[in-house]
Amino acid sequence: MAELQEVQITEEKPLLPGQMPEAAKTHSVETPYGSVTFTVYGTPKPKRPAILTYHDVGLNYKTCFQSLFQFGDMQEIIQNFVRVHVDAPGMEEGAPVFPSGYQYPSLDQLADMIPCILQYLNFSTIIGVGVGAGAYVLSRYALTHPDTVEGLVLINIDPNAKGWMDWAAHKLTGLTSSAPEMILGHLFSQEELSGNSELVQKYRNIVVHAPNLENIELYWNSYNNRRDLNLERRGDITLRCPVLLVVGDQAPHEDAVVECNSKLDPTQTSFLKMADSGGQPQLTQPGKLTEAFKYFLQGMGYMASSCMTRLSRSRTTSLTSAASIDGNRSRSRTLSQSSESGTLPSGPPGHTMEVSC
Repeated sequence: MAELQEVQITEEKPLLPGQMPEAAKTHSVETPYGSVTFTVYGTPKPKRPAILTYHDVGLNYKTCFQSLFQFGDMQEIIQNFVRVHVDAPGMEEGAPVFPSGYQYPSLDQLADMIPCILQYLNFSTIIGVGVGAGAYVLSRYALTHPDTVEGLVLINIDPNAKGWMDWAAHKLTGLTSSAPEMILGHLFSQEELSGNSELVQKYRNIVVHAPNLENIELYWNSYNNRRDLNLERRGDITLRCPVLLVVGDQAPHEDAVVECNSKLDPTQTSFLKMADSGGQPQLTQPGKLTEAFKYFLQGMGYMASSCMTRLSRSRTTSLTSAASIDGNRSRSRTLSQSSESGTLPSGPPGHTMEVSC
């Protein structure tokens, strides 16, 4: 292994010089709804769940998560957990285009493929990390297999089915916009698309010139035909594991994530709204998302000795924790930390973090 050099880690240059890439093993398994491909990094750790990721529409596991999991500070996490990156059917690199008339799985059916993956790998529990459509898939899986999910990190989740007004707007947009343009509007805010940054240009090129664009459109249609998760804060249908909700300030899905937060158990849910992160915080702010992920894992009882640095150096971090009283009323405690503060307090989930950069 090449000698490691001391370098400054930045958001734009996340890789450590001399760092050897992880060995990856790609597998495919047959399920009742077709074949699914996934890539495994690392080896299983005793008494620890696997981290399982699921990407958004228009992306695959590399274009959705590589910036996050190759970030320097993330190495402490990936050394402690085996990772499984799932590609939705037809989204993996080099995937052939499905034949005309192919019936693409619904998001519910995509969730039903996950048990086949875990059975193949002989993994019993996971911590799910999903973005957009992938966040929905992992949530649906957690609702039907709660005993196998220890925690969820859900970025840009919309738990609601499209209403009639949404459908009308979608149809009208489809008359004047191409499918790639609509998908880009799902991934990025209008401000980001208008600004046409280098990142937006890169992902516009990925989506518009994707050799499997027909497959991407099928995944997009399944997302737009999703069912309502019907989450209820005090009902029978709810996520029973710790949940970290993440969304960028002014992102396309901000309202949907806020609504999702209102439907989940406040003692089990953390809500992170990230400033200056746009529609894809795992791409634009991998350092701060990594720090939040470490804090989330600590609350679950893992990585207790991990050092917290980036979020505690933010100019402002506000935490609002909610605890249930008698099952009917709740109270809130707000804690503000300046850049001179020490590390973030560890403890159980159930708070909101708004991070300004």
